[in-house]
Amino acid sequence: MPKATYLGIITQGSLFTGLEMRLDPSVSVEELRVGRFVVVEGKTARFFSMLTDVSLSASNPSILLNPPANDEFLLSVLAGGSTFGTVKIQPMLMLERGEDSTLSELRPVKTIPSHFSPVFEATSQDFALVFGEEDTRDPKNNFFNVGKPLNMETPVCVNLDRFVERSNGIFGKSGTGKSFLTRIFLSGLIHKDIASVLVFDMHNEYGWQAMSESKTAPRVKGLKQLFGHKVVVFSLDSESSKARGIPDAHELYIGYNQIEIEDLDLLKHELALSEATLENAYIAREKLGTDWISTLIDMSGDEIEEFTQMYKGHPTALKALQRRLNTVVQKTPYLRPRVNHNYIDEILRHIQDGKHIVLEFGRQNNLLSYMLATNIITRRIHADYVKRSELHTADPEGGAAPRKLMIVIEEAHKVLSPQVARQTIFGIIAREMRKYFVTLLIVDQRPSGIDPEVLSQIGTRVTALLNDDKDIDAVFTGVSGSQTLRTVLAQMDPKQQALVLGYAVPMPVVVRTRSFDTEFYQAVGGRTDSASEDPGYVKEKAREAREELFGP
Repeated sequence: MPKATYLGIITQGSLFTGLEMRLDPSVSVEELRVGRFVVVEGKTARFFSMLTDVSLSASNPSILLNPPANDEFLLSVLAGGSTFGTVKIQPMLMLERGEDSTLSELRPVKTIPSHFSPVFEATSQDFALVFGEEDTRDPKNNFFNVGKPLNMETPVCVNLDRFVERSNGIFGKSGTGKSFLTRIFLSGLIHKDIASVLVFDMHNEYGWQAMSESKTAPRVKGLKQLFGHKVVVFSLDSESSKARGIPDAHELYIGYNQIEIEDLDLLKHELALSEATLENAYIAREKLGTDWISTLIDMSGDEIEEFTQMYKGHPTALKALQRRLNTVVQKTPYLRPRVNHNYIDEILRHIQDGKHIVLEFGRQNNLLSYMLATNIITRRIHADYVKRSELHTADPEGGAAPRKLMIVIEEAHKVLSPQVARQTIFGIIAREMRKYFVTLLIVDQRPSGIDPEVLSQIGTRVTALLNDDKDIDAVFTGVSGSQTLRTVLAQMDPKQQALVLGYAVPMPVVVRTRSFDTEFYQAVGGRTDSASEDPGYVKEKAREAREELFGP
C-alpha cells in the first residue's frame, strides 16, 4: 500500500464552516488545487474531505510590513514558522473506528476531528473505499469509471445502479463538453446493460460520429458505431442521415392524428397561441374527431364560419389556429396526415428487447420540431410504462417489470420551465416516473430556466463550468454546503473537468473526465472498426429481414 502524503495539521474549524489546516513547510501551497480530495485522521474516525480554499498567513504581521522579497535565506527561515499556508477543508464523510480499532461503514459527518489531527492526501485505496471500484470481470459490478481526481491517476467511479434510480442532470455553459460527459455516462449504461437509453438527439451528436474538441482527432464515434446492433438510430430527416453515412437509420414519421392539444399547449409560446385559440382547438378536437387537424387545415373560411356558428366557437380564433397548424406542418416535414406504421410502437419494442434508441433530428433541429416530437413520443412511452408497471404491481410473477429506461433531453429548460413543467410529460416523469421505471437525463446550459421543483428531484448532478450566478444557484438547489461547492465550481477548468455530486456518489468530487477516444472505446467493449462488420450487427439485420418477409 503506497504511503499517503502528509499535508499538515488541523488548527481550528467547525462542523458548519469547515476545518482549517496549517500547511506543512515541506508542501508548497502552489501544489494545492481547490476540489482536491484529502483525509483527516482523527482520534476516533477518518474524515474524507474536500479542499475548498487556500490562503497565505503570517504569525507576525510586522513581517508583512517589511517583506524579505529578495533574501532567499531569510525566506527559507521564515517559511513554515512565521509564514505559512492555510487551507480550508470541508469534511464530507466519516469512517468511525470501533473499540477493536477496525473501521465501520461510511457515515455522514456528525462531528469534527480534534486539534492537530494530521491531514493526508487521499490515496487510491481511499478513493476505492469511498467511490467503489470498477471490475470488468464481475458482471454484477456496476461501478463505472468516469474520470480521475485532480492531481491523481486513480479512477473515480459512479454507481450506475443508483444513477438510473432517479432523474439526473448534466450542466455546463456552452463549450465545456456537456455532450462528451453525456456520451461517457451513456456508454457506461450501455456497456453495463443497466438500462435502455432513449436519446432525443437534437444536434446529431450521439448516434453517429460527431465533432471532437481534440485537434489530433477531429471526430469521435457515436453510440451506433461504438456498440453496433445494440443501438438503433431513428431519423426524422432521412436525407440528412444518408448524407452523413449512417447505415440502416430507421425513418420515423408522426401522423397529425397523434398530436394532442397538450402538445400544442407546450408550443403556445413558439406558435403565439392565445388561450382563446386553444379553447377552439378543444372544440375542433371534440367535434371533428381524431383527424381534426387534417380536417381543419383543409377547411375554407366559409366552412370555419359555419362550424363556429354551429358549435359556438370563435371564427377568428379558429382561423388563427388553422394558420398556426399550417406553420407546424411546413416546419416539420416528419409530420404526415396519416402514417400506416406505428413507429413509436417499434421504438417501444426495441426498448423492451434491451436495445438503445437514438432519435436524430437532422436538419429538423429547430426548437419547435424538437419540442413537438419529444413530447408526442415521450407521452406515449409514459402511458405504456404506467400500464406495464401497474400490471407488474398487481401480479409481480405474471407481469414482468418493464425494462428500466433513461430518456435524454437537451434544451431541458424549454420543456421543464416553471410555466410548463407541471403540464408537460417531462415534468411528470421528473416528479413521479421513478416508480414506473423511467427517469430523465437532463442536459442543459441554463439550469436556472428549469422549474425548481424539478431540480429538487434530480438525483445526481454532473456540473461543468458555469458563469451565471442564477445557473449556479439552480444547480445547487436543495444541496447542503452549496456555498462551499460554489467556490469549488468557480475554480474548475473550462474543459474536461466536472463536479459530480448527489445520489450516485457518496460525496461531491471534482474529476478530470475521461477522454472519449480509442482507449475509452476499448475499455467499454465498443468497436474500433466499422459497425457493419460486427457479427452481431449482421445477425440482427438478418433477423429484421426475416421479420419483414414472414412477420415476427
